[in-house]
Parts: sequence; C-alpha cells; structure tokens
Amino acid sequence: MLPDAEHTSGIGPPPLALAVPAAAAGLAYLNARLSLWYDIMLVSSVVPQTLKSRYREMFDRSNQFYVLEALGTGRNKDRPFILFEDKKYTYGEVYKLALRYGTWLRERRGVKPRDIVAINFMNSDHFVFWLYGLWSIGAKPAFINYNLTDHALVHCVKAASMKLMMVDPEVAHNVSDAVRAEIPDVSIEIFTPELEGEVLASDPKRAPDKDLAESKQSGMAILIYTSGTTGLPKPAIVSWAKCCIAGGFAGGIIGYNKNEVFYTCMPLYHSSATVLGLCNAVEHGGVFAIGRKFSTKTFWRDVRKHKATIIQYVGETCRYLLAAEPQIENGVDMDKEHNVRLAFGNGLRPDVWDKFKERFGIQTVCEFYAATEGSFGTFNVSCNDFSKGAVGRNGNIYNMVMAKEVAVVEVDFATDLPKRNAKGFCETVKPGEPGEMLFNLPAKDIESRFQGYYGNTKATSDKIMCDVFRKGDAWFRTGDVVRWDSEGRMYFSDRIGDTFRWKSENVSTAEVSEAVGHHPAVQEANVYGVQLPHHDGRAGCVALILDGEPSQQTLQSLAHHCRKTLPKYAWPLFLRVLRDSSAHATGTNKQQKHKLRVEGVNPGKINEGDKLYCVSMERDTYLPFGAKEWRELEGGRVKL
Repeated sequence: MLPDAEHTSGIGPPPLALAVPAAAAGLAYLNARLSLWYDIMLVSSVVPQTLKSRYREMFDRSNQFYVLEALGTGRNKDRPFILFEDKKYTYGEVYKLALRYGTWLRERRGVKPRDIVAINFMNSDHFVFWLYGLWSIGAKPAFINYNLTDHALVHCVKAASMKLMMVDPEVAHNVSDAVRAEIPDVSIEIFTPELEGEVLASDPKRAPDKDLAESKQSGMAILIYTSGTTGLPKPAIVSWAKCCIAGGFAGGIIGYNKNEVFYTCMPLYHSSATVLGLCNAVEHGGVFAIGRKFSTKTFWRDVRKHKATIIQYVGETCRYLLAAEPQIENGVDMDKEHNVRLAFGNGLRPDVWDKFKERFGIQTVCEFYAATEGSFGTFNVSCNDFSKGAVGRNGNIYNMVMAKEVAVVEVDFATDLPKRNAKGFCETVKPGEPGEMLFNLPAKDIESRFQGYYGNTKATSDKIMCDVFRKGDAWFRTGDVVRWDSEGRMYFSDRIGDTFRWKSENVSTAEVSEAVGHHPAVQEANVYGVQLPHHDGRAGCVALILDGEPSQQTLQSLAHHCRKTLPKYAWPLFLRVLRDSSAHATGTNKQQKHKLRVEGVNPGKINEGDKLYCVSMERDTYLPFGAKEWRELEGGRVKL
C-alpha cells in the first residue's frame, strides 16, 4: 500500500486554527502593500456614477433637475434638504420653489431654454432656488463672484452673452451706475422683498421635457468663472457629466448619505461648494447646510447648530480656524463640541494638517485635487499619517487606471512649459520627482471631456497640449506641479509660474511656505519670487501674518528656522509682514501672489501698514528694509 502524501512529504496540513489567521495575515499584508481596500472604495465610488451619467444621456435625463424632481415628488419629498440660518426646506419644498422661480423667469422675464442668466448672490437658500429654477426651464446659470465690481464685473457679464442678471440686495451696491452704463442690453433685477413675493406667488408650473432636453452629458450645465488671480476671470463650462460624476463620486468616497449633514460656507459661486457640495447632496439625497460666508466667529456655531457631520474647507480656511481663539462657553472649550467626523476640501497644508485634526477632534480628512474646467481629479481619504498632506492617493490596481488618465511630465522652468526630448515628445518624471500633471483627453472628441471656456477659443486651446507622448494624442494642462511617489501618494508642489529661479536653482513656493509655516509665530505664509535691480532671477519673499508684532527675537528666530529647514538658495531673503491678508486672498480663501509679485519689495509700492525686512547674513536675522535700503539696491551698491 502506498503511503499518504502527507507522510511522504513529512509535513501535514496546518491546523485550521493556524491556517485561518495565517491567511488573514497574508491578506492584510497584501491589502497594505497594494492598498486593495482603498482601490475598491475608489472604484465603487466612480463606477456607479459613470453608469448613471451614461444612462441619463441615453434617456435624455442629463439635467440634474430630474434628480431633484424624483426626490421632491417621491418617498423622499418630506426629507430635509436645505438648511440655512433658521430655515429648513424639504426636498418637496425645494422642488416646488424651483418650479415657482422657473415659472417667474419664463413668464415674467422671457427666459428661454439655453438662455444664460447670471446669479450674483451671496450664499443663501435663494441661490439654490435660482439654480434649480433655471434648470427647471432648461436655462443655464452663470455664477458671478459677488465681490466683483467695476471692470471685472462688466467683463464677466459680457463674456457670457447674458441678457438677465439676478442680484442679491446685499451686494447690489457693487452694480453701480457705471456698471449699468457698460451693459445697457442686460436687464438687472435686484431681488427685493417685493420681487421675492412676486416670485413666490407664481404658479409652480412644470415645463415640458422638450425644454429640458440635453443631447449629451458633455453639454453645459453651469458657467463658473476662474478666480482670475493673474488676469480677468474666464467662464469655464461645467458639464452635466461633471455635476453627476464628480458630485456623486465625492459623496461615495466620503461615505456621505441621506442621514448626514454636509456643511459649507465656501462660496456657492465656486465649483467646490456647488459641484462637490450641493450636487453631491442631491446625488445622494443628503442634507446640505449653507453658511452665508466664512467667518471664524460663526463657523463652528453654524456647524453645531446644523449638527453637521461633514465640513468643507478650501485654501487657508483650516489655518484661519486654527489661528482663531478657542471658543469658551460657560467655561467649556467648544472646539470639540460637534458631530463632525470628516473635513473635506482642498488646500489643507501639511504644516496645518495634524494641528487642525488634533485641536478640533476630527478623525478623517479628505483632501482632493481638481480644477473647475479640468477633466479628472484625485482624492485622498486620510485617517493616519501615511498620506498626510497628499492631494491624491491610490493603490496598485487603481494605478493602472490612473496611468492611462494622468501623467506627470518634466518641466522646463525657464519657459514654464513641459520639456520635450530630441524626438519632440515629453517624458514622465521618476516617482517622487516634481513635474506638471496632465490629464488625458480623447483626441477625436476632446469636447466630451473638456468643454473649455465659453466664447474663448484661445483660452480653451491654450489648455490643450497635443503630441505629448505620441503623434495625435491630446492632454489637458493643469498648470500645476506635483510629486507622485512610488506608493501612490500625490503631493502638490507648486503652480507653474510660482516656482522661481534663484542662484541657478528652482525654488518651490509651496515647499518654502510649508517650511516657514511650521514656525510657531507664523499664522500664514505666502511665498513668491520678486525681481531685484541688478540681480538675475527672482529672490524669495514671504508675506506673513504673525502671531503678535515682529519683535527682534521673532525676526532672529525666523532667520534661524529658515536656515535650519531650507537649503541656502531657498531662504526667503525678504519678509513682508502684512497688516491684513484678506487683500491677497480669493473669495475661496486661496492665496493670491500676482499683486504681491508686481509690488515686489519696493517700499513705495506696498500697502501702508505692511512692514518689510531683509535678511542679514552677518547678523543672522532680518532687519528693517525701507526707502534708503531700496535706493542702495537700485544703485547697485548692494549684492544679495
């Protein structure tokens, strides 16, 4: 008789009690190594929304008004939808209000399908009603930054060829007589209480489906203007596909559902709040709480009032909240008295990341990277230090998808263009090295993924790069430099044009800003390069908000800190201590550098109240820099 195999080998099968844990440990290792669970979460978030988008296109239901209608007339009609100040609206109520607003626009102002109407409003419940009211009759909203005045406001109105602008009474003073004279063919309606009564008295008539017809998901849903940090804003076309896929995907990856409350006080005229906030809520049937505007004094009060479980931030929002004094009520520190489980947004800097989580007791951060006009985005759901500071993250499996859609290529910082080799093609950088991020576009149908800027073919074509890796291909230029490491983490490095050369070295403003931001006296650091008389390249300057006055001790400490944390060529040679940083920030709390770069370090050009300092290598500190020192520099008597 032949012996058993186990006796032949001399090794029997392991006991079940040992085999199961061993298998589990093996799977855990494989999961950690490849980030399988994370990739599954990414795929399970994007696939359903992509299929929804295609289904809606197939049956001519691309307009997101249909989604609101289903929620507002079905079993969810009595569920809460919009929370604003002391007001609460159900899905059914918002649906009826959208019909009333749409009826008024159509019958009283003659708005037709595909007409463009400007919404010049602060955050409010009315903003939502105008948006869905326009969609309910097949018209298109153009979101105006309510801070704009004069030439910039006129430019935005003219750029979109609109005939009607609805204006919030709170910002009506920005629409001056001079503005009106520049746009005589545009009807301007101030939404007074009397006009609101007229709108609410309108019958909630449902427009016929033919008015809502959209042949493709790539069709225009909204016009959202770029921030205009280096020029006048451009109207970017936001498609129905983006409202569906981006909004739905965001909700999926952060686990947003109908039982949670998403709070934002970021401006609704921006895509972060509307596409990734409001559209996100509608796609998932959730609750959307709106703050009128960002304020460190009201932010957490609103969050607690609305019982928010998810908060949205953009730019320096978290830094401002961290810099604010603790809120004490009846002897209780209210910083952790809330229901928030996740902070969602973009622009949370690495030097603020952990401090913000720890102080406010927030377990999870979801940082994303996307552009209003872009065709792709990256997300990083972070509960620990593994991906702290990253703007995107993926495992090995999802990497195969990313590799086809995203490329990080070498940049020639002398021209601010992707570098081409001897054959005329671009080359990807090695993992972890900086390069410009490009998004793949279907060369034969670019508009299906990138609709560009309304009425501006030059600006649209400038964002498209062809023959990148092979003849005939097409890619979207983000204009951003990132680092994508071997473990699937993507980090933002800089905006092209912000990186500057000094002493024959490329200096990343984002990396210098992060280093300076770790100094305990620094509340905010905005780094940029400035031109100096009789010097090549650009010298580093950092605009600072300090915790207290710039004392001699603080200035010396800053010099020591920069010397310790930065290579010599990257030391900021100049400090500009700001009296107020709001003049150099967008409405979404993002830093602006253009005006700072133009003013440079000429004391005669900077704002009254700001203070300039220049590094002193001999004394190992920063010293005041005024008109006398500027004349020395102009006369070529000083070499830095």
